Amino acid sequence: MAFSLTREDGQLPAPKVRVSSVLNRDVKQFGKKFMFDGDEETCWNSDQGSPQWILVEFTEEVCPEEIQLQFQGGFVGKDCWLEGSSGDGDLTRFMDFYPEDVNSVQRFTVKEAPSVKRLRIVFPTSTDFFGRVTVYKLDIIGTSI
Repeated sequence: MAFSLTREDGQLPAPKVRVSSVLNRDVKQFGKKFMFDGDEETCWNSDQGSPQWILVEFTEEVCPEEIQLQFQGGFVGKDCWLEGSSGDGDLTRFMDFYPEDVNSVQRFTVKEAPSVKRLRIVFPTSTDFFGRVTVYKLDIIGTSI
């Protein structure tokens, strides 16, 4: 998985990732793993409906510094936010961000981020009429606590 999260002794183990839905439940073609495979031709494609989300569960607390997303234009999350928690408790919203309806990689600096063990990226609405979101790439840059 392509998470650039480091600690003093090296890379963190790959986190668990869950998503709100997969188009037609076809995980072989549109599953979450395709956001991290480095292939420009593959993607996670949500099913219709809002909200959509990506939940990342790390093996230890991290401080995210930047989120990088590459959407398919026309299927972009709008008025998005980040939620986090340091354990298994409730997720708390801590940052809003506003992607453009474009195909290129977009970078969002996480300012004053709390340390989190769970991070959820929420797409409350989409540029798609049916609420679908398509993500070709997700990178989370940061450090362990």
